[in-house]
This record gives sequence, C-alpha cells and structure tokens, in this order.
Amino acid sequence: MEQHKFPDDMAVKEVCESVSAEDTVKTGPDTPFLLEECEKEKEPWKSLLKRKVGKKCCCTPDRAKALLVDSIPILKWLPRYRFKDWIIGDAMSGLIVGILLVPQSIAYSLLAEQDPIYGLYTSFFASIIYALLGSSRHISVGMFGVLCLLVGQVVDRELILAGYPSSTNQTFPVNVENTTGPVCDRSCYAIMVGATLTFTAGVYQVLMGLLQVGFVSVFLSDSLLSGFATGASLTILTSQIKYFLGLHLPRVQGWGSLIRTWINLFKNLGHTNVCDLVTSILCLLLLVPTKELNDRFKAKLKAPIPFELFVVIAATLASHFGQFNEKYGSDVAGYIPTGFMTPQVPNWYLIPNIAVDAFSIAIVGFAITVSLSEMFAKKHGYVVDANQEMYALGFCNIIPSFFHCFTTSAALTKTLVKESTGCQTQLSGLVTAIVLLLVLLVIAPLFYSLQKCVLAVIIVVNLRGALRKFGDIPQMWRVNRIDAIIWLVTMATSALVNTELGLLVGVLLSSFCVLGRTQCAQVLQLGQAGDRDLFEDLESYKGLHTQQGVAVFRYEAPIYYANQALFKKSLYRKVGLDPLKEKARRKKLDKRKKQEQGGEEQKREIEASTNVFLVQHTTFHTLIIDCSTMLFLDTAGVNALKEVCKDYKELGVCVLLVQVNTSVVDSLRRGGYYDPKNDSKDVQFFTVGHAISYAQSLKSQNGDCDTVV
Repeated sequence: MEQHKFPDDMAVKEVCESVSAEDTVKTGPDTPFLLEECEKEKEPWKSLLKRKVGKKCCCTPDRAKALLVDSIPILKWLPRYRFKDWIIGDAMSGLIVGILLVPQSIAYSLLAEQDPIYGLYTSFFASIIYALLGSSRHISVGMFGVLCLLVGQVVDRELILAGYPSSTNQTFPVNVENTTGPVCDRSCYAIMVGATLTFTAGVYQVLMGLLQVGFVSVFLSDSLLSGFATGASLTILTSQIKYFLGLHLPRVQGWGSLIRTWINLFKNLGHTNVCDLVTSILCLLLLVPTKELNDRFKAKLKAPIPFELFVVIAATLASHFGQFNEKYGSDVAGYIPTGFMTPQVPNWYLIPNIAVDAFSIAIVGFAITVSLSEMFAKKHGYVVDANQEMYALGFCNIIPSFFHCFTTSAALTKTLVKESTGCQTQLSGLVTAIVLLLVLLVIAPLFYSLQKCVLAVIIVVNLRGALRKFGDIPQMWRVNRIDAIIWLVTMATSALVNTELGLLVGVLLSSFCVLGRTQCAQVLQLGQAGDRDLFEDLESYKGLHTQQGVAVFRYEAPIYYANQALFKKSLYRKVGLDPLKEKARRKKLDKRKKQEQGGEEQKREIEASTNVFLVQHTTFHTLIIDCSTMLFLDTAGVNALKEVCKDYKELGVCVLLVQVNTSVVDSLRRGGYYDPKNDSKDVQFFTVGHAISYAQSLKSQNGDCDTVV
C-alpha cells in the first residue's frame, strides 16, 4: 500500500498564516485579489429610532395630503381620468358585471346560509367601497364561492348552537340571549352571525395593513391556493346537490363533512322532489353549453352574453305561472324586500365564538384579492400596493357589516369579464353599484318565485374553472412534482377533512417543502473547464478536470441550524476524509504504539495503518469551499464552518472560502471565524481560480504536504 503523510503542524501553520499584512499590498499571482470595502456608518440605535419615529409621526401639509391620496386612491386617478377614452369601456364593463351579479348575488346568498337580499346588499356596498379605496384598476370585489362556503359553515354552526331549526324554511320567532332585540327569527340571527363574522375579518385585515404585513401573501403559493380552491369547490358542489334534488337536509358540520353529506344524500334519494330535479337538469343543459360558447368565442364577442340572467328570468316566470311552490313543494327564494334595512351593530357577544374562523376567512380573502390584483397589474403594466389592498378589503368588510352584509373578496370570473369588456378604472365598479341599486329599489321582489335549485345550478356551473384543474394534474406532475404534491394534499384535506384545515395543512406543507430542499442539498465537487475560470459539478458535465493538490467543493444551500450537521456530513463524505474519524483513529493507534513495543514488522504495519483509506485516490493540501450559493449563515452555520476549518487544519489541510457574499462575510466576522488568535486571517477570494493559484503558490513555498483524498 502506498504511503502518504500529512504535513506537520508547523507546515500547516505556515500555510494558513501566509496571508500577512504585507500580502494586501502585493498584486502577484500568489496573493488574493483584494477589494477595498466601503465603510458602513453605524448609526446609534437611539438616533435611528428617533429618526424613524420622527419621519413617521411628523405632520406637514404635504405629508397629510400625500397620506390622504395614498389612503384613498380614487383621489389620485380620478382627476387624471381620460373621459373620452375610458368612459365607454368603464360604463360597458360596469353594466355587464352588474347584470351578471344579480343572479350570482342571489345564488351565493344560498351558499352563505343567508336570504337573497343580503347578497345584493353585499355586492352593492363592496363595489362602492373598493372603487374608492382599491389600488387595482381591474378586479371586481364581491362574493366569492369559497368565502361564502366558509361563512355558511360558521353561520350554520352558530344557528345550531343557538337552538334554531336546521331547516331553512322555518323562520318563526325564537328568543335568543344577547341579541340586539327581544325576538329574532332564524334569518335575522343568520345575518347577525354573518355580519359579525365579516366585521371581525375586516378588523383583522385592517390591523394587518397597519402592521404592514401585506408581504404574507407571498407565502401562499399558486399551487396552494389552487388546491385549496379546488377542494373547497368540491365541498360547494356537494352542498348544492340537496337543492338539485329538492331535499331538506341539514348541513353537515365537522371533519369529513363531504363524505357524510354524500351518505345522507344517498339515504334520502327516495324523497327527491321531481320538479326540482327536472328544473335542475334543464338549467344545467342550458347553462353549461352556453357558458362554453361564451368562453370559446370571448375573443369575438364584445361582451359575454348573460345567459344566467336569461335562465333566472325564464325559471322565475315558469315557477310563478306553473305554481311550482304550491303544487309541487319546490323551495323558492321567497319575498325579497326593496330598499335598505336599518343599520345594525354587530353582536359583540358572538366575536369570541367566531374569532378563529374570521382569521382564516381574512387570510383567504386577502390572498385571493392580492394574487388577482397583482396578476392583472402585471398584465397591464401598473403597480398595486398589497397593504393598501389589505385596507381596502378590510373596509369592504367592516363598513358593510353594519348594513346586513357578509364577507367579500375579489372574484376571478367577474374580474375576467370586467377586463374583457374594456374596463380601465374602478369607475366601472360605481356603474355596477348603480345597476344593483336599481335592482334593490325596484326589481328585487320580482324574484319571489325563483326556485332555489336554479340558484344551486348557477353556483355549480361557476365552479367549472376550479374543477377543471383535475385535468391539469399530469401537467403539474411533469413540471414540478413538489408543487403537484402540495396541490393534491391541500385539495384532499380541504375537501375530505375540513376546509379551513386544508389551508393550514397547505401552508405547513409548503413551508416544510422549502425547508426540505435545504435538507436535501448536497456538496458538489467542482472541476475546471479548460483554462477558463469556470468551475462546475464534475458529475453533471463532461470534460472538466481537477487541480493537483487542491479540492474544490460547493454546497448549494444556506447553512443554518437545521442543516449544519447535514452540511458537514455531506462534505466529509464527498471529500472522503472525515476529520473526526481520522483523529479518533490516530488516538487509537497512538495508544497501541505505547502498548506494543519492538518488532520492525509491527511498526511497519502500524505506520501503514495510519494512512487514510478514502474513496478517491488523489492528493490535496488545500480544501476550497465555493460559497457563492450560500445566501446566509446563522450562528450554527458559522460554528459549522469553524469546526470544518479547525478539524481539517489539525490534519494538515488548509480550508479557503471563495466567492463569499457580503452578508455572509459579516456573519463570519461577527461569529469569530476570522480570528487572528486562531491563525485565521480575514482574506477574501472573489474567484475560484485566484484561490487555486494562491493555494498552489503556498504549496511550492512550504514543500509537499499531500493528503490522500
């Protein structure tokens, strides 16, 4: 067996001390290239705090004006409104969205366990408030299916706890403790719960805006939101089947509600209302093809044809003249009053019961709104403020909650309609509000005979986009398996277990996937491409070669407390030399030498056994670690590098760090990595080539100091 020797301690000391103060002046190939660092002025924390507080709290006329304009964006864009160029597009888009919102507002009220009038109120107030406060020019704020589902689940739970009948048909008065009046029927208590929930969610959103936490939206990935929306869509679909069949079944609460709902549906198929079933089938046969036609020819159509409104009008007329409610027992929308009800303060006693639910609703609503607003802003070349969106959405919930409304957010379908029909500003939202006001004041009572099964069909047909995501699973799997897994787990949890839990599981899984990627990072051995200063992974590219006496490695992840042990393990395995095992072996051999005396053969055997047997049989005296992919180091990461440097130095191997970014350099300095007392000089290498030249020049000065690798 070929023998190799490690350099003695004096040689190692010479290698690692060779960078002296004089080296900083030289510019030869055996010295590293040095850059003069800019001096950073450190401001005392008291002065910094005083300056920041003064900047935020100072009140000048200019600052007050700027703050007012930033808080109410309509004051910024309305004076610069190009009337001749934009008014036609805004008026057309606002009119069409308003027409589409009439049947959808009534339908989504059903999903939120509310009377139809409250859905119209919600759409009306949300359109006005977002037009005043929103920073996006295109999104349409109103009722969103997922949020309506979440609101409906909370409302139904609180109704059961308050002792109200589960059937939505029964509205006889019941005394309820801690309500605003002595008597409150089921409908009154349902909107009280919905309004209180909406108020609390709005307060959360405004507080998050004040705390400038709009950045949290970046942690909700597209795959997470898409999976959550699809899972919730399955729950929405399941909740509407009972209206298709005309069954009077209570909403199932708790985990596994989707499966239990389907079990109840199959058990009660014998009680199907034939009139509702036939109406549902006819509406589906009309709406699905016509919606597809709208989608297919949207480029040629100046505006989508409002088939939903036509179906609602036709179904209302058929139900009224056919007396479906009286003859066949079909559930209908019932009386929808005109005008506005007296404002009502939310029930403060309910807030402890719904506080947690309101937080999840606030996060979901904000995430959907910000993602849509940023998508359309990027498409049309302007910028939205995530914190201002938080304020706008919060006040879209707080103010309407006093007017018998429930939770709102941006809605993708209506936003796409606004954009495609020429929307330029949020003036279109004011036009939409005018259309809804006309319905509220005049037309609303005409929908008395509208069957609930027709509203359920409208809800289900609008789920097509989310349900189509199932067809994209193979493509998602091919593009990125981790994102596909996040989508599947979030969707399955939202649908099969619990809607809110699905969002939490998706967030946790996404976070663990990010952490897992840092755990799976490996140390790569680098080789040089010809004579160029280009070093890449030896296992990924052909034609690369290594430098004699120098080993170059790269760890493609930051080093922090969670992966510092994995970094050292991966480095030692890739280098082929574990310093800890080598030191333990040496101690054991030294002990054997003391115990065993005499015999040249024994001595030769022991001396041969001191050689380190490693995977790759090359020699090196310097280990270079490329830090270009290390974004940051924490205390554990700095200590890991200090241990690596110390352990290899004891074996005669000098460790050099290359291409270290400034934040990592600061971490190393604060952590004591560059400590002159420990023979570790503060030397920076900006390229791997310079570090290799420096290491080879040191070898020629100190003689051979080879280590088996």
